[in-house]
Amino acid sequence: MTDTVSQVRKAMLSDIPRMQEIRAAVRENILSDPSKVTIDDYRWFIEYGPMWVYEEKGNIEGMSAGDPRDGTIWALFVNPGFEGRGIGRQLFARACQSLKDAGHSEASLYTDANSRAEHFYRAAGWIGQPPNEKGDIVFKTNLHEMKLP
Repeated sequence: MTDTVSQVRKAMLSDIPRMQEIRAAVRENILSDPSKVTIDDYRWFIEYGPMWVYEEKGNIEGMSAGDPRDGTIWALFVNPGFEGRGIGRQLFARACQSLKDAGHSEASLYTDANSRAEHFYRAAGWIGQPPNEKGDIVFKTNLHEMKLP
Protein backbone atom coordinates (compact mmCIF):
# COMPACT_ATOMS: atom_id res chain seq x y z
CA MET A 1 0.00 0.00 0.00
CA THR A 2 1.23 3.50 -0.67
CA ASP A 3 -1.08 5.04 1.92
CA THR A 4 1.01 6.65 4.68
CA VAL A 5 -1.73 6.09 7.28
CA SER A 6 -1.72 2.28 6.98
CA GLN A 7 0.51 -0.26 5.30
CA VAL A 8 1.60 -3.88 5.25
CA ARG A 9 5.37 -4.06 5.46
CA LYS A 10 8.14 -6.47 6.37
CA ALA A 11 8.63 -6.75 10.11
CA MET A 12 11.76 -5.41 11.78
CA LEU A 13 13.47 -6.53 14.98
CA SER A 14 12.16 -3.42 16.74
CA ASP A 15 8.59 -4.70 16.07
CA ILE A 16 9.03 -7.82 18.22
CA PRO A 17 7.67 -6.41 21.51
CA ARG A 18 4.46 -5.23 19.83
CA MET A 19 4.07 -8.53 17.95
CA GLN A 20 4.37 -10.36 21.27
CA GLU A 21 1.63 -8.12 22.72
CA ILE A 22 -0.69 -8.88 19.81
CA ARG A 23 0.02 -12.62 20.05
CA ALA A 24 -0.83 -12.53 23.76
CA ALA A 25 -4.03 -10.50 23.20
CA VAL A 26 -5.78 -12.77 20.69
CA ARG A 27 -9.13 -14.32 21.60
CA GLU A 28 -8.59 -17.58 19.68
CA ASN A 29 -5.58 -19.86 19.28
CA ILE A 30 -4.36 -18.72 22.68
CA LEU A 31 -0.93 -20.01 23.67
CA SER A 32 -1.13 -22.23 26.73
CA ASP A 33 2.53 -21.43 27.35
CA PRO A 34 3.72 -18.10 25.88
CA SER A 35 7.34 -19.21 26.27
CA LYS A 36 6.75 -21.66 23.38
CA VAL A 37 7.11 -18.75 20.95
CA THR A 38 10.49 -17.18 21.66
CA ILE A 39 12.16 -13.96 20.62
CA ASP A 40 14.49 -16.16 18.55
CA ASP A 41 11.43 -17.49 16.68
CA TYR A 42 10.41 -13.94 15.80
CA ARG A 43 13.98 -13.07 14.79
CA TRP A 44 14.19 -16.11 12.53
CA PHE A 45 10.94 -15.29 10.73
CA ILE A 46 11.88 -11.63 10.37
CA GLU A 47 15.12 -12.67 8.69
CA TYR A 48 14.02 -15.70 6.67
CA GLY A 49 10.20 -15.81 6.55
CA PRO A 50 9.69 -12.99 5.92
CA MET A 51 7.35 -11.80 8.63
CA TRP A 52 4.78 -9.14 7.77
CA VAL A 53 3.12 -6.51 9.94
CA TYR A 54 0.12 -4.27 9.41
CA GLU A 55 0.90 -0.77 10.62
CA GLU A 56 -1.69 1.97 11.06
CA LYS A 57 -0.80 5.48 12.20
CA GLY A 58 2.57 4.18 13.39
CA ASN A 59 1.12 1.32 15.45
CA ILE A 60 1.42 -2.36 14.56
CA GLU A 61 -2.00 -4.01 14.67
CA GLY A 62 -1.39 -7.38 12.99
CA MET A 63 1.25 -9.83 11.79
CA SER A 64 1.71 -12.87 9.59
CA ALA A 65 4.42 -15.26 8.45
CA GLY A 66 4.72 -18.33 6.30
CA ASP A 67 7.44 -20.87 7.05
CA PRO A 68 9.59 -21.32 3.93
CA ARG A 69 11.05 -24.56 5.33
CA ASP A 70 7.81 -26.54 5.25
CA GLY A 71 5.13 -24.43 3.56
CA THR A 72 3.05 -23.76 6.68
CA ILE A 73 1.42 -20.56 7.81
CA TRP A 74 3.26 -19.94 11.08
CA ALA A 75 1.38 -16.83 12.20
CA LEU A 76 -1.69 -14.78 11.31
CA PHE A 77 -2.83 -12.56 14.16
CA VAL A 78 -4.69 -9.25 14.34
CA ASN A 79 -5.14 -7.03 17.38
CA PRO A 80 -8.68 -7.88 18.57
CA GLY A 81 -9.74 -4.23 18.36
CA PHE A 82 -8.90 -4.22 14.65
CA GLU A 83 -10.61 -7.46 13.60
CA GLY A 84 -13.21 -7.36 10.84
CA ARG A 85 -11.48 -4.66 8.80
CA GLY A 86 -9.75 -6.81 6.17
CA ILE A 87 -6.35 -6.64 7.85
CA GLY A 88 -6.17 -10.41 8.23
CA ARG A 89 -6.86 -10.88 4.50
CA GLN A 90 -4.02 -8.52 3.60
CA LEU A 91 -1.58 -10.23 5.95
CA PHE A 92 -2.72 -13.70 4.87
CA ALA A 93 -2.14 -12.81 1.22
CA ARG A 94 1.42 -11.68 2.01
CA ALA A 95 2.23 -14.84 3.96
CA CYS A 96 0.85 -17.05 1.17
CA GLN A 97 2.74 -15.11 -1.49
CA SER A 98 5.93 -15.54 0.55
CA LEU A 99 5.40 -19.30 0.49
CA LYS A 100 4.86 -19.23 -3.27
CA ASP A 101 8.02 -17.14 -3.66
CA ALA A 102 9.89 -19.78 -1.61
CA GLY A 103 8.86 -22.39 -4.20
CA HIS A 104 5.89 -24.00 -2.45
CA SER A 105 2.83 -24.93 -4.49
CA GLU A 106 0.92 -26.23 -1.45
CA ALA A 107 0.53 -24.76 2.02
CA SER A 108 -0.93 -25.94 5.30
CA LEU A 109 -1.84 -24.61 8.73
CA TYR A 110 -3.41 -25.67 12.01
CA THR A 111 -6.27 -23.88 13.76
CA ASP A 112 -8.90 -24.55 16.39
CA ALA A 113 -12.15 -26.19 15.32
CA ASN A 114 -15.32 -24.07 15.51
CA SER A 115 -13.34 -20.82 15.47
CA ARG A 116 -13.54 -17.63 13.43
CA ALA A 117 -10.22 -18.70 11.93
CA GLU A 118 -11.75 -21.97 10.72
CA HIS A 119 -14.44 -20.02 8.86
CA PHE A 120 -11.85 -17.58 7.49
CA TYR A 121 -9.74 -20.38 5.98
CA ARG A 122 -12.77 -22.22 4.60
CA ALA A 123 -13.91 -18.97 2.93
CA ALA A 124 -10.46 -18.79 1.34
CA GLY A 125 -11.03 -22.23 -0.17
CA TRP A 126 -8.67 -24.14 2.10
CA ILE A 127 -9.66 -27.76 2.72
CA GLY A 128 -9.90 -28.83 6.37
CA GLN A 129 -9.35 -32.30 7.74
CA PRO A 130 -11.50 -33.63 10.61
CA PRO A 131 -10.32 -32.27 13.99
CA ASN A 132 -7.47 -34.20 15.61
CA GLU A 133 -7.40 -35.37 19.24
CA LYS A 134 -6.42 -31.84 20.36
CA GLY A 135 -9.36 -30.30 18.49
CA ASP A 136 -7.15 -28.76 15.81
CA ILE A 137 -8.02 -28.79 12.14
CA VAL A 138 -5.27 -29.12 9.55
CA PHE A 139 -6.04 -26.98 6.51
CA LYS A 140 -4.33 -27.35 3.14
CA THR A 141 -4.49 -25.51 -0.16
CA ASN A 142 -2.91 -25.28 -3.57
CA LEU A 143 -1.32 -21.83 -3.51
CA HIS A 144 -1.76 -21.39 -7.25
CA GLU A 145 -5.54 -21.90 -7.02
CA MET A 146 -6.12 -20.12 -3.72
CA LYS A 147 -8.69 -17.36 -3.35
CA LEU A 148 -8.83 -14.87 -0.52
CA PRO A 149 -11.91 -14.61 1.71
